[in-house]
Amino acid sequence: MSSPGDGSSRSVESLDIRLIVDRIPAFTWSAHADGSVEFVNLRWREYAGLSAEESQGWGWQAAIHPEDLPSLMRKWRELLTSGEPGDTEARMRRHDGVFRWFLIRFEPFRDETEKIAMWYGVSTDIEDLKQTEEKLREDERELRRITDAIPQTIVVLDPSGAPMYANQTALDYTGLTAEDVTSPRFRERIFHPEDLERLRDQRKAALERGLPFEAEMRALRKDAQHRWFLIRYNPFRNEQGQVIRWYATGTDIEDRVRSEERTRNENLALREQIDRDSMFEDIVGSSEALRKVLSQVAKVAASDSTVLILGETGTGKELIARAIHKRSKRADRAFIGVNCAAIPPSLIASELFGHEKGAFTGAAQRRMGRFESANGGTIFLDEVGDLPAEIQIALLRVLQEREIERVGSSRPIPVDVRVVAATHRDLKALVAEGNFRQDLLYRLNVVPIRMPPLRERAADISLLVEYFIDRFGKRAGKKFTTIDKKLLKAFQAYEWPGNVRELQNVIERAVILSEGDNLAVDETWLGREQAPAPSRTATLGGTLVRREKEMIEAALKESQGRISGPGGAAEKLGLPAKTLDSKIRRLRINKYRFKVPQGD
Repeated sequence: MSSPGDGSSRSVESLDIRLIVDRIPAFTWSAHADGSVEFVNLRWREYAGLSAEESQGWGWQAAIHPEDLPSLMRKWRELLTSGEPGDTEARMRRHDGVFRWFLIRFEPFRDETEKIAMWYGVSTDIEDLKQTEEKLREDERELRRITDAIPQTIVVLDPSGAPMYANQTALDYTGLTAEDVTSPRFRERIFHPEDLERLRDQRKAALERGLPFEAEMRALRKDAQHRWFLIRYNPFRNEQGQVIRWYATGTDIEDRVRSEERTRNENLALREQIDRDSMFEDIVGSSEALRKVLSQVAKVAASDSTVLILGETGTGKELIARAIHKRSKRADRAFIGVNCAAIPPSLIASELFGHEKGAFTGAAQRRMGRFESANGGTIFLDEVGDLPAEIQIALLRVLQEREIERVGSSRPIPVDVRVVAATHRDLKALVAEGNFRQDLLYRLNVVPIRMPPLRERAADISLLVEYFIDRFGKRAGKKFTTIDKKLLKAFQAYEWPGNVRELQNVIERAVILSEGDNLAVDETWLGREQAPAPSRTATLGGTLVRREKEMIEAALKESQGRISGPGGAAEKLGLPAKTLDSKIRRLRINKYRFKVPQGD
């Protein structure tokens, strides 16, 4: 037991400690293990206007704002249960009735058995801090009201580049909420993945430098359409020069990008046309047959109707198509020519309609097709009778719906293109054979124009000869003053199975080989041995099917039954794997018999 002297000594020490605590320039207090207050220091009592007796137990609650007391007690009970230190905020009444905000901290004191013996606390006046924070919040609310009224997308980022806030224009454009902006992967939801990958390192380096920068990216609109934006990033610094915010503003540049891309494609098509040795530089002739064609051209050019130009190879069908375009209201836009017979069947869809990145092996980036390049202008589909069946269906949709879909995409793209088609084949016969769609023929054959063969334009031959002599003579640095009349008669008597193109080649050859100022033509050049007609021992369709089956089986054998991937049969045949699969099923080919068993 302790002696009376010992108890008296402890009482004196406790009294001295409380005297010291009373003079500490802070509000301090202590409480029992059950949470009831044992002691509050003098400064606390003077501030609250309560006596020591009024403050003890649970009497201190009289100094707490009624609205804050429930949350304070809830927090206090949580800490009593957990035994962990903690803090909370509440308004405390001053002796003159004014409430000010305080930060209240709780700290447990444990005895040697780790049992909580007492609680100690400190209350710190944070009213000025609260007012400053409220002022900042009000300033931020005002700034948000201003940015929300700006008709431009604005996103506020933290120093690391993570989004914190987007103005109302950005939210309306994307269809997202303010909570979505601060959620993970916000940028992945907004921007095209190709652009994120392309600009990732550039953006990271720019953010680290802390200097303004800009980037062109595709942003996803709420209707699931990607549009090009110019994003400008500007840093905001505090008084110490540290970046505390980034402001990113977005400007829609979709129309500008499309215009630039269209111009690039038009220029490319123009360069291709200039580089290509065209069959004609102008329409030459005055025969009745040609005047009839030109009269039709003049009538149809002003409309937007689809035109089908019919005629033998070498008659100048593309020249007539260009004449239609030049006299139309689309003359200042692109004229895009496509030789459908010269493009491999596996690539024709990509060539006409474009493709998305990754749509097939080798599609390293998105590519516009000829229809998009010709938007607003004219597209000339030469040898349209050679289009594969699946492309005929797609072309029919373009003519009906005026929209295309890129390979690898299901998103329709509207196009405003006039279609002029041409063929040397009998499309009605192809329809009868099942090799051309009848509904597509009806769509193409709105205004048919027949280009007469050269044998029906005998009156134009002399003019064409003079034209070609002058053209190729200037190129070769030669000038011919005389043309043998006998030669002209031979030309007019010849059937010209190759039409104007054959005449052009004969004159070009003569210019190159002739010496002096007299054009010399070997009459043997005008004779052409006719190839014997093949005996019809089998239908063309059956022969093609057998040949196709043989080629697929050979590719499967070489690839050991593997269809897709490097070295697969699809790659060897230049076909998409899905297309090859469907052909294998249609031709009833057993692909498994080509697989080589693996050894143990």
